[in-house]
This record gives sequence, structure tokens and C-alpha cells, in this order.
Amino acid sequence: MNKDQFQTLIAQVTGEIAGRPLDDGLADFLNQRFPADGAEFQAIAAACREAVAAGWMCEREHGGIRFGRVIKPTPALHGFSVDVVEMADVVGPHHVHPNGEIDLIMPLAGDAKFDGHGAGWHVYGPGSAHCPTVAGGRAHVLYLLPQGAIEFTRP
Repeated sequence: MNKDQFQTLIAQVTGEIAGRPLDDGLADFLNQRFPADGAEFQAIAAACREAVAAGWMCEREHGGIRFGRVIKPTPALHGFSVDVVEMADVVGPHHVHPNGEIDLIMPLAGDAKFDGHGAGWHVYGPGSAHCPTVAGGRAHVLYLLPQGAIEFTRP
């Protein structure tokens, strides 16, 4: 798995969600179309595990969180950027999603939940904010950000 192959994998998702509003309906669609026990979800999860092990994903670390922007916003991904974090029983830095955020939650150990959600998709709408939290274990979380927009703030 290399970055180009990973981008092709993610393009399968962004191609189906381009132009849709970032809301609960989108989360429902993603969880039905790309379920946690489905082939596409499992392929993305395996690709993330492989890329982290190879050292080109989550190559930075701060405060117990491994992270990194894997792909900058690109027309190939319909304007989305891709970030991946690895978190274990930790609260991350507060931030705002000016255009929203789509999260793919991939538990790795224990009963890991991201902001209270287990394996699957969660969507934050435009203007939302949070301190990302993984509790109950360790997880990879992939973030799709429209135009790569994110603003780190203080709560």
C-alpha cells in the first residue's frame, strides 16, 4: 500500500458523497453503504494499519496522539483532505470544523469508541467543534475534511 493506492481507495468513498450535506443523513448513508463489516471499510482499516506500520501514516506524535495529514485537499478526492490519527484513551485538542468533518472510526484494541461512537462513520456538520476523545481502547480515526478546513482553538 502506497499513498497513490490509498488515495484510490478513499476516492471510492468521496465519489459517493461529493456534494452531499454533512449531516446525520450522510452518516446514515455511509454506515449503510460502507458498513464496518463490509469489504471497503475493512480494506481502508487494513490500509491504515499497514501504512502506520510502514511509517508514512501517523508519522507525527504529540501528547500521546499519533497523527498526520495523509492527503491534502484534491480534486481527485472531490476537495476533501485526509488525516489519520491513532489515539488510545486520550482527549485531543479542541478544534472547529468550518465545513464539517467526516470520521471513519476503526477500533484497534479494546472496546475503543471515538466521541462515544464505535466502529463506523460519524459526521460533524459545518461549524461544529469538539475535543476528539478515544475511550475504552485504541483506534485509528480517519478524518475527511472539506477543503482541508480545521481550526485548532481553546475550548
